[in-house]
Amino acid sequence: MIDSAVILETLQSVADRHGDPTALIYRRLFTAHPELEALFHMDRDGGVRASMVQQGFECILDYVGPRLVAVQIISAARVHHDGYGVPAVRFDDFFVAMRDAFRDIMGDDWSAAMEAQWALLLREFAAVR
Repeated sequence: MIDSAVILETLQSVADRHGDPTALIYRRLFTAHPELEALFHMDRDGGVRASMVQQGFECILDYVGPRLVAVQIISAARVHHDGYGVPAVRFDDFFVAMRDAFRDIMGDDWSAAMEAQWALLLREFAAVR
């Protein structure tokens, strides 16, 4: 079972230390998977990227909280992203990039508990179909 306090502590610490992590998240994503950057050629002002990060945060917060919509949003997003040309094997890499960006921001304060809880969250998100 995911320890929501650890996930929430991570998100709060990231916000306190860095503010908006959108640019760092996408830098991590595009470094790991440069072919995905071309899919954002119409996103000239970064609005689509910011919206995706916002929805990612909403999914995380809901999933570690009341679990009202996160599973449905992730499941639907998998289908929608297929239509955008995102290979199914790449969908979960966005959440991996989020975690990795948060780890970068936290630096030496990234704990073993954070590592374990984020790994569990990513596994559970990857299992959503």
